[in-house]
Amino acid sequence: MADYRRLYAGPKWFFTVVANKRRPILVDEVARNCLRQAISECRSRHPFSIDGWVLLPDHLHCIWTIQEPDLDFSSRWSIIKRLFTKSFRDKTTHPTPFWQRRFWEHRIRDEKDFENHINYIHYDPVKHGYVSSPRDWKWSSFHRYVNDGLYEVDWGSQIEIPDSIGSE
Repeated sequence: MADYRRLYAGPKWFFTVVANKRRPILVDEVARNCLRQAISECRSRHPFSIDGWVLLPDHLHCIWTIQEPDLDFSSRWSIIKRLFTKSFRDKTTHPTPFWQRRFWEHRIRDEKDFENHINYIHYDPVKHGYVSSPRDWKWSSFHRYVNDGLYEVDWGSQIEIPDSIGSE
């Protein structure tokens, strides 16, 4: 077995978490509600803020800010996955396991890195062909960024956003 180690340094992290066998279950209303509840319960015990988010049928991307001294994002993902699994199993007949065993993380190094990853998150539904514009995907923090004046509503609609991070 591989000796897999994670570096817990720095407050901002980009994550990719994938459904087992890439089953397209995550935008199902029951799954979304179970995930929202699992995240809420985890955050109540192990605080973090969500700076960006996109939920796609078979995977999600997000950026979290975690404050010291508790930078252990692995435990947070373990809690979220466990709570989701229990809740989703109680409400559906989907086969388990629900998640791939691991997740991909990247420490956000600076503002440019943050911008690249936020753009990647918000453009991902277009990249995968689900919509022609980020504004048309409802399971994303894109709308919050538009409301906050950080994006124009038609951002990502007219031109292809380059894949500058290559996490998938």
